[in-house]
Amino acid sequence: MIEVETDDDGGIGIEKSCKSTSNLTMVEIILKRIGPSPPTRLIVPSPIKVYDLRKLIAENGNLRAENLSLIWHGNALHDHKNGDDSFVQLSDGDSLIVAVKPKPPPKHVRDDFDDDDDDDELKFQLPQSIHGWRRRLFIILREKLKLPDIILMAIFSLSVKMWFLIVLWFILAPFAQKMDLGPLYILATGFAIIFYNLGHRRPGDASAYSIFNEDFRELPGTLNADRLDRDIRAGQF
Repeated sequence: MIEVETDDDGGIGIEKSCKSTSNLTMVEIILKRIGPSPPTRLIVPSPIKVYDLRKLIAENGNLRAENLSLIWHGNALHDHKNGDDSFVQLSDGDSLIVAVKPKPPPKHVRDDFDDDDDDDELKFQLPQSIHGWRRRLFIILREKLKLPDIILMAIFSLSVKMWFLIVLWFILAPFAQKMDLGPLYILATGFAIIFYNLGHRRPGDASAYSIFNEDFRELPGTLNADRLDRDIRAGQF
């Protein structure tokens, strides 16, 4: 539960949390919102997740948490860093600058910037379901090494099993060359790729190739010599 107290002279409001503080240190911070709003004070636990801090500040000002940007000691606070939750160690009297994302412009104005939005959509984005070392590797490759999105897409579109097979192929290739089996090794690799990508049919599904179907049944609309002969005899050409 959150309590709000106001000074007798109508000064800065004070909010106090009545939650258990047995394992956390409670500190009072100053929130300075960009704009005409006066500063407010908020009592929060320390250390605290940036996500939880943003949520408390949003509840305090009846704002949406995703529209808030927090600046502390000149640095913007982010909910996650390298795929892990970010924590912040606050002290009594610390000041946070709270910036609220403005409302989007009207639709007729946004239409002029559709090209910029299309460019953002073309950038490779790692799925939110991926966490841990793969997300940290993605951040290092994009932020530190500045790899293009096309390379990042090629790297992260493959599963760990597929990367293991690729590394194994390069390890075995020199041995195949020493044994004068290089061409056979490459041909075998090509056939393996073909069979691996054939896919699997569910029971009852028909193949596009009639030779694999029961009674050599063809798919509707299949164009073959018999179909052409029937169309010619029927005068449809």
